[in-house]
Amino acid sequence: MEQRTAAAGLDELTDFLVRLTGLLLRSSGEGAQAIEPAVVGCARALGGGASLLLVPDAAVLTVTAGGGTRTVTVRGFPEVFRLDQVVALKPLLADVEEGRVGVAEAGRRLTRIETAPAPYRWWLKFLGIVLFSLGFAPLMQATWYEVGSTAVLAALAAALAVAADRLPRLARVLPLVVSTAVSVVALEVFARDPAHGGPVLLMLPALFFFVPGDYLSAATAELAAGLITTGAIRLVYAVFLLVQLYLGVLLGVFATGNSTRGLFDVVAEPDMPRWALFLGWFVFSAGTVLAFAIPRRLYWPLLALVYVTVGVQSLFTKLVGEAGGTFVAAAVLSAAATVLARGRHRPPRLVLMLPGFFTLTVGSLGMRGLTTLAGGHVIEGFRDLMKLITIVTAIAVGMVFGAALTFTRTAASAQAPGSPTRSNGERGTPHGQEEKT
Repeated sequence: MEQRTAAAGLDELTDFLVRLTGLLLRSSGEGAQAIEPAVVGCARALGGGASLLLVPDAAVLTVTAGGGTRTVTVRGFPEVFRLDQVVALKPLLADVEEGRVGVAEAGRRLTRIETAPAPYRWWLKFLGIVLFSLGFAPLMQATWYEVGSTAVLAALAAALAVAADRLPRLARVLPLVVSTAVSVVALEVFARDPAHGGPVLLMLPALFFFVPGDYLSAATAELAAGLITTGAIRLVYAVFLLVQLYLGVLLGVFATGNSTRGLFDVVAEPDMPRWALFLGWFVFSAGTVLAFAIPRRLYWPLLALVYVTVGVQSLFTKLVGEAGGTFVAAAVLSAAATVLARGRHRPPRLVLMLPGFFTLTVGSLGMRGLTTLAGGHVIEGFRDLMKLITIVTAIAVGMVFGAALTFTRTAASAQAPGSPTRSNGERGTPHGQEEKT
């Protein structure tokens, strides 16, 4: 039988909601749509009230309880690099909203979530980024040469990403540093023979972990959901990250003495068998679990959703074209994740969607378009950029559509912090800050 808890005092309720909002902000790289319902629902369940004014990296939180009011500015850089915390937070939110725990116990459990060590050591994160890139490589070019070059370039990118966890100054410019290093090695070692494909196609799998395709889609989804300020700011930030990667590639070209005309976009003749392409998603899903600190027990459901997304996209692309196939795949993924996330012991929706979302590969189009333009191939470059806009919109609208088809009032508590549509932990500071006003 459900046991209702006593109403919390203003001070302890404010402290809990500030910390909760900070954690939700820091895990909102994939969208901020679920932050306000979670915070407001917890405040109401604990006998108080709350309202939020959100931007991607901050929230103005107003808490009312016992006849008093307090307003606090909470800051937290949006990212998705500790999904184990997202998984652990879901049952806590359910217990609070169902009146099973009071504010003191909720605060203690939140502290355990905030202070829990990462589930995987640094070398497993390194391995995860490499596997993540290797699984993605055949989507660029289905050649063994692409896989071999990706193994080397991804190891370089992963080493820099792991180092950035301990070097805040490197973390601030990580996309630029990684893309420059990958560009130099790719041009000097792997891109000497046009028969192996375009240089950018050889670089992209190693850079995929840093490409902000998820931010682009999240921004579009937020705009579609009416979060204009949040969506617009996130969109600008995603473009900024994309430009950093693009500039890094150009710096690599200049450092090696090559011409930008060499940034052609030609696909090599495929030589990989179909079974290798099929098994690549096993590698990709394993890399996603390790790179984003997802609990190991979720590997098989995530892998199933990856194959569902790939299968739906492939089928409907043949029937209605690339944009239509992407829209249907995004809608199916969103609907499936919404349904599967229902229930307090089910994985959060964000975690269920993330690997499947990456298979839609939207971010690489922006990089290919910019670098192709830089190489003087104007028509091909603009074609990629126009495709980027189309695919981003198809993904975002498909995810909103899929969620709308399956969303119910009771599903709100099943949603995890964040929303459809990785970002890495190196993009911002690791801890939020709070300011009382």
